[in-house]
Formats: sequence, structure tokens, C-alpha cells
Amino acid sequence: MLFQVVQNDITKMETDAIVNAANSGLQMSGSVCGAIFRAAGETQMQEACNRYGFCSAGEAVITPGFNLPAKYVIHTVGPRWYGGDHGEEQQLYSAYGNSLRLAEKHGIRSIAFPLISAGNFGFPRRKAMGVAAFTIREYLRKNNSDMEVYLVLYDWDAIQIGKEVFPDMKMLTSAR
Repeated sequence: MLFQVVQNDITKMETDAIVNAANSGLQMSGSVCGAIFRAAGETQMQEACNRYGFCSAGEAVITPGFNLPAKYVIHTVGPRWYGGDHGEEQQLYSAYGNSLRLAEKHGIRSIAFPLISAGNFGFPRRKAMGVAAFTIREYLRKNNSDMEVYLVLYDWDAIQIGKEVFPDMKMLTSAR
């Protein structure tokens, strides 16, 4: 079991899979999603996502990684933040858990997550980090999994909060 919080660009991670913080229509958008689509090859990735058409909050689907170092992209839809009284935390737990289950099903041994829902969807970053860390650690423990899991932080604010929440966070300058 390996879980690390790292500073890096998720599109550069040399893991079996990376996770895309997707929208329910599985359409290319901004932030992490746009970066992943561009790095993978926009047309190829959009065509692969169009085969699914839709993904509900908390659910996950898988596509090839195309031009990415990762063989696969797991697309999961995190919740929009509406103040915390609309099941947002449970949906975020589900987004991480369902992504991990899908990874195991496909024999993925290493996976990198962005901080799901903490950007455009407005989930408070510190709370999102707590949900991510708890869900990932709990999944690995309960399933006695030896999967390598990375939570990848990219922007300055997330990195500063990450340093507070995870004092042992690794500062990566390479792709892994």
C-alpha cells in the first residue's frame, strides 16, 4: 500500500492511470480536464468520452490515455459545492472510491488523482483533501491493496494547504 501526496502536473505522471475531474457530459472543459484532453489528444479523448455520453456525480468511466504517459484515464464526476448540505461529501467519497474500484477491475497498479471538485466545482480545498486522503487510505486498507496512489496538487494555493495538511508531501520535479 502506497499513498503519497505530491506536487506535479498530473498529465506528466508516469502511472498506469490518471484521473480526470470530469463534468457529467464528459466534455472537454477548463482546468484539469482541459489539460488532460489536450495532452491526450483532444479529438481522440472526446470521441472516447462520447461513447459513454454521460456520467453522474460520484461515478467513473475509463478511456485509453492516448498520448499521455498513462495508459488509461479514469473520468470521474465530483460534486458541485452547495454549502455542504446536499450530499456533496458522500458524492466526493464515491468519486474517489468508484475510481479506485474501476482501476482494480482493469488491473491498474498505479494511479494519480487530482484534487477532485476543489477547482471550478467550489468544494473547499482543505475539506476535499481530507475526503481524498480518507477515502484512498480506507480503500487501500480494506482491500489490502498494493496499488500505488498519488494525490497530485498543482496550483500554489492547493500546494500551500497540502503542506499544512500533509507535512510529508513530496515535491516532485520529475514525472513520477
